[in-house]
Amino acid sequence: MTVQTQPLSGTFVADPAHSSFQFQVRHMGVSLFRASFADVEARLTAAPDGLRVEGAARAESVSITAPAEFREHVVYGEDFFDAHRNPQITVASDDVRLAEDGTVTARGTLTVRGVTRPVAATGTYTPLVEDPYGTRRMAIELSTTVDRRDWGLDWQMPLPKGGDALGYPVQIDAHLELLQQADR
Repeated sequence: MTVQTQPLSGTFVADPAHSSFQFQVRHMGVSLFRASFADVEARLTAAPDGLRVEGAARAESVSITAPAEFREHVVYGEDFFDAHRNPQITVASDDVRLAEDGTVTARGTLTVRGVTRPVAATGTYTPLVEDPYGTRRMAIELSTTVDRRDWGLDWQMPLPKGGDALGYPVQIDAHLELLQQADR
């Protein structure tokens, strides 16, 4: 794979109206439970030595439209996000590679519930364009699948005829529309 040669410089921040951070996990062995986070921020910094991506999602902003007790358990319970003690989910990567074919790879860390583990993600990017207002934008879409137990998310309930109520593999997707910041 050839590393992207298009020059990027400066800092880019995620446009909150056009960026998202989502996850999905198998529920009761029959469907995928999907949720996203409303309060997300991300920053890409381009320097001569490479690209760095940092992002955070506020755990309380997870989109769970379910009975209040269920949402309370997932957001604040020790079995899941434990948001009172761990309000942020963060990601950081100093190893972001843009390839000429439009693919991107990122290796870094993901922190959930105060546990930081290595993670690798792949996806696509869209090179810089200038919008009608003179702002330069680009996009990065990344996806990875992790085992939630690696972050202490061990909750489980066996199904009556075998299997688990909640899958261990979790797919995570980040869609970032990034706006180039003016040089200061």
